[in-house]
Amino acid sequence: QVQLVESGGGLVRAGDSLTLSCAASGSIFSINAMGWYRQAPGKQRELVAYIPSGGNTNYADFVKGRFTIARDNAKNTVFLQMNSLKPEDTAVYFCYAKIQRTGWTTRTFDYWGQGTQLTVSS
Repeated sequence: QVQLVESGGGLVRAGDSLTLSCAASGSIFSINAMGWYRQAPGKQRELVAYIPSGGNTNYADFVKGRFTIARDNAKNTVFLQMNSLKPEDTAVYFCYAKIQRTGWTTRTFDYWGQGTQLTVSS
């Protein structure tokens, strides 16, 4: 069994900074990629940032220059450093991981965290 545990959401004001974290645990052989998605009320879930095992980072246009994604491979953890937050960043943020499980390394599995709420006031 594999699970993702998120933390770091909260209520901030526009222009503030906040860091989200997500730790994967369980029967993990390797983590091929980790990322962050978000979903605002009435909208579809969308990619925020993504970091594969090779280390190349990918960002949605609306967060480039403001957000930074990073991994701590020793702790199976991914972080999202969010700066210059805007009210339109308000959403539930979901952690994502593509994982090879121990004993079943011929394929990958997709896992999602439960989501953490970020609210940015003007």
